[in-house]
Amino acid sequence: MAVEQPLRTPAPTSGDQTRIHNIGYRSYDGPRLGRSYARLSLFSQSLRGSYGLGRSVKSKVLPMLLFVVMCVPAAIMVAVAVATKAKELPVDYTRYAIIMQAVISLYVASQAPQSVSRDLRFKTVPLYFSRPIETADYVRAKFAALATALFILTATPLLVLYVGALLAELDFTDQTKGFAQGLVSVALLSLLFAGIGLVIAAVTPRRGFGIAAVIAVLTISYGAVSTLQAIAEFQGSSGAIAWIGLFSPVTLIGGVQSAFLGAVSTFPGGVGPTNGEGVVYVLFTLGLIAACYGLLTRRYRKVGL
Repeated sequence: MAVEQPLRTPAPTSGDQTRIHNIGYRSYDGPRLGRSYARLSLFSQSLRGSYGLGRSVKSKVLPMLLFVVMCVPAAIMVAVAVATKAKELPVDYTRYAIIMQAVISLYVASQAPQSVSRDLRFKTVPLYFSRPIETADYVRAKFAALATALFILTATPLLVLYVGALLAELDFTDQTKGFAQGLVSVALLSLLFAGIGLVIAAVTPRRGFGIAAVIAVLTISYGAVSTLQAIAEFQGSSGAIAWIGLFSPVTLIGGVQSAFLGAVSTFPGGVGPTNGEGVVYVLFTLGLIAACYGLLTRRYRKVGL
């Protein structure tokens, strides 16, 4: 009796296994916004991140706390001036940032690594450069974002002082002139501190190391320069005091504003730079800012390869 054999299906070839499924992908036919839009987006996101906006609550605590700490003394000074009907503010506009330089240094140390270290740690920098954005765009956006964040941090207390001075009916011309001088001073300070902070933070992908390095550079340099200036003043070498001030970011800004912005010198003995020495201070400050930008550009050209 014949036995029924099962029907065998021939094994499909590799070509028969190929299938094309239409899952609805469509080509993009919208506007191409290009490099300028990408650069502006990176700037705005970095600026928001400098104050923890768009991030977790934990990320907002320190920058917002430092912002409040910067503004509270100015508000207290205004309240005292209004209550006592003082003829002038307790502190000059150009002096305020120098007094609060420890808070500013802490802000730079906390936010410079936040701005660049995570991109280095998670190796996302080459992804930025795979788009229309280029190395110079990335550096400019990060530099401008941190400098703007620092300007907001340092200029807001000056605005509080200025508004309070007008409420206290102090001389409008004098207060406006002092306020403008203070804005120029903190603008230079913001650019310089942002550049130094980013250069140091871009060296390491570890945020903790970056924070420690920025604090060390800003505080140790200021302490060392102040000590050397005090020794020079004690030994009667007053001519060397101004030149020593070139080697610390804080004293560098202090020298510029005492030479050209009408500020009282904070150097030992009140010996500030002359106008000629002040020119050197300005050139040295601008050169240092440019050098920081150049170092950042070189660093990210290597990282983006």
